[in-house]
Amino acid sequence: MTLRGKPLTAASVLMIMMRAFTVHTLTCHPSEYNTGGECCPMCPPGSRVKTDCTEFRSTSCLPCTDGTFMDKLNGLKHCVQCTICDSGSGLKVKQSCTPSSDTVCETVEGFFCVDSTKSGCAEAQKHKSCNPGQYISRRGTTSTDTECSDCSSGTFSDGTLTSCQPHTQCESENIQLIKAGNSSSDAECGEKSSNVTATVGVLAVFLLLLVITLCICLCFCKKKIKCNIKAVLSG
Repeated sequence: MTLRGKPLTAASVLMIMMRAFTVHTLTCHPSEYNTGGECCPMCPPGSRVKTDCTEFRSTSCLPCTDGTFMDKLNGLKHCVQCTICDSGSGLKVKQSCTPSSDTVCETVEGFFCVDSTKSGCAEAQKHKSCNPGQYISRRGTTSTDTECSDCSSGTFSDGTLTSCQPHTQCESENIQLIKAGNSSSDAECGEKSSNVTATVGVLAVFLLLLVITLCICLCFCKKKIKCNIKAVLSG
């Protein structure tokens, strides 16, 4: 075996093999990272590696720029992008991103978390709405959904109430039932028709007929009187 035209001795081959083995089995300190067979000091939280260390200099680090972070010791060349709390998905910022910590999100009003992290929420879902005929038996929280239950007979709810309401009893209030209630709407009531109205109507018709009769009688009497006068004058 030769290297660059020079024959390799057994010692040279052994040294190369030992170096390769050393590179593959190199174990660095927890605060160091392995790069090209060298153990370099890691960069602190809030920064990332600019250039790796060499035999003559230590690792060079740069602070994370806006919109990125690094929350632990690292040997990475790039910081991590900050999480965005999407308001359209029911999330808002609880704690803003810093160079050494990610954004912490929480749910907005009317949503609950379906994917919790150690410090916040990664995904939210809107609280469900109860249907007409149901009431809200348990309001939703930031971690639980709304619970709905059906109304019992004789009660109603439009789906926004925390308890079903009894139907209005029209008869007990001396008013007429127009439409019976159901599980989603109350009974409809109206004023009862009065006998006085009917009586007034009958009297009005009677008086009208009486007036007409009187008018006919008067006309007839006038004609009869005129006839008698003419008879007297002619006799």
